[in-house]
Amino acid sequence: MSKLGTITVGKTSPVRIMGILNASPESFYKKSIKTTDHDIAQTIRKMDEEGADIIDIGGMSTAPYLSTLISERIESQRISQAIKIVQRVSNLPISVDTCRANVAKNALELGTEIINDISGLKFDKEMPIVIERYQPSVIVCAFSKKPVHGNNISQTKKLISDSIKIAKLSGIKNIVVDPAIGFFRNTGRGLFFTKFNVDWVKRDLEILSNLSKVKTNFPVLVSVSNKSFIGKILQKHDPNDRLAGSLACEVMSAIKGADVIRTHNVKYTREVIQPIQRFLRTNKSL
Repeated sequence: MSKLGTITVGKTSPVRIMGILNASPESFYKKSIKTTDHDIAQTIRKMDEEGADIIDIGGMSTAPYLSTLISERIESQRISQAIKIVQRVSNLPISVDTCRANVAKNALELGTEIINDISGLKFDKEMPIVIERYQPSVIVCAFSKKPVHGNNISQTKKLISDSIKIAKLSGIKNIVVDPAIGFFRNTGRGLFFTKFNVDWVKRDLEILSNLSKVKTNFPVLVSVSNKSFIGKILQKHDPNDRLAGSLACEVMSAIKGADVIRTHNVKYTREVIQPIQRFLRTNKSL
């Protein structure tokens, strides 16, 4: 069991819902983009009412197939604006989705409780120093700067284990792991993906089917909402058409052991996850 801010995750805790707020106009799912004070506040109130446990704020898109790199200053400005608004309208714990140490530092100075680093603390050499100083909860994603080969499950588990070691060396106790659905690709235009030469759709489905094998004794977060592998399976190019596929994969993830679901669709995700949790609890008691 770990904590994300004040929220316990894993073991006997219910599956937690992390709502996504993108303050980045370049993000792939346009409905998640909120940049004005009014829109951010309205969206957070809505997520809170719909049952979100945590809010995850992103200031720069990291979709592998997009060229979306922006300056640290702009990323930090976007995130800082959103943090202040969230704190004004809600008491939900705030996670910040960033791989860059200065951005994380500025967010932590504002009272953020969670750093969600899709590079698993490996992209920015200063990140371990920042988290050691502020001791947030940390979400570490499977990531490698170099191409990887071999068994999908063992490679994912190894990359996660490497990041756990970095977090532990920084004194972090509250760790959640992310198997990087959507971030293992053959090619890409961004910096934040792991290159490999296997069918990436098959890889993502294999990982989701074997979540218990990559958990490494820590709670696991799954982020599949509207992602490309769902579009490939359904032949839906537009992310707006992937809701049903997203919910199906989130249900599968919960059954397979996901402890946190990161989603653009808080209301619908909560509605499909709640009966699944009842089903799982009932089966455990039999």
